[in-house]
Amino acid sequence: MKLRIKGNSIRLRLGQSEVQRLASGRLIQESTVFGPSKQERFAYALCASPDVSLVSASFADRRLVIRAPSGMIHQWATTDQVGIHAVQHAGDDSELLILIEKDFECIDAPSDESREDAFPNPQLEAACRPAGGIERST
Repeated sequence: MKLRIKGNSIRLRLGQSEVQRLASGRLIQESTVFGPSKQERFAYALCASPDVSLVSASFADRRLVIRAPSGMIHQWATTDQVGIHAVQHAGDDSELLILIEKDFECIDAPSDESREDAFPNPQLEAACRPAGGIERST
């Protein structure tokens, strides 16, 4: 799982196996260690829960947790839907944008890291079709 934080937005990108694990009800979790002390560790997690009706984010004890409704995760995981987008009220008239997305193969600079467990990139597939070819609908 990749995490990007910019301003008041949080974006998580998940590979195929992570999406499958999340859809089966398992927690997806990562951490970054900045030093030898437990106080120097940042953790982030994503979980599907049947007990929530909206996507939400919380932060406590150096741990970011994103929760999403199980039904919403199942819909996303089993279709070609790319992402889940939510906005959470963050107090003082501010909002937090939460994005949960499937991680696609990188187009610009393909590398082993960008392909490992990534979803096939639909733009790459389109680029490989013959010019003037007929597309089949699915």
